[in-house]
Amino acid sequence: MVSKTQIVALFLCFLTSTSSATYGRKPRPRRPCKELVFYFHDVLFKGNNYHNATSAIVGSPQWGNKTAMAVPFNYGDLVVFDDPITLDNNLHSPPVGRAQGMYFYDQKNTYNAWLGFSFLFNSTKYVGTLNFAGADPLLNKTRDISVIGGTGDFFMARGVATLMTDAFEGDVYFRLRVDINLYECW
Repeated sequence: MVSKTQIVALFLCFLTSTSSATYGRKPRPRRPCKELVFYFHDVLFKGNNYHNATSAIVGSPQWGNKTAMAVPFNYGDLVVFDDPITLDNNLHSPPVGRAQGMYFYDQKNTYNAWLGFSFLFNSTKYVGTLNFAGADPLLNKTRDISVIGGTGDFFMARGVATLMTDAFEGDVYFRLRVDINLYECW
């Protein structure tokens, strides 16, 4: 006959063996199903560069204005953009698409922005959109934001985009390198 103590001991052994097998394993690292690299170039409207500008301040704090970034840390500025996307870091390279969306500066004590934008492709290689959203702590060398969906060749894509500031000229021009790793491809 089996005692209550033996049943409890057997049950505890079963629980510990199951939990170590389940929780002790490291998950396998996932490989991306698609890896892409693009550059996007942002030229901010400064009051006299309308023909070259690809972005504009559309909202600013009461102490700011629409042709200069707010001081300090651009806090409160909301910028919309329609930037060219290229395969290399040359602004004058043929664009393969457009980066369209917005960013706003959301911290009072450091440079930080929040991004929401889409890459729009209509070339012979890619057709469709990739959609991105996330925080952009600008002083970090690399920043990850989420790929939250897509259309066309990128239907329901999910993944991570790593942003790196490749070049900047004050607050007039910046270029981002965007390394995209998609983990859900259809």
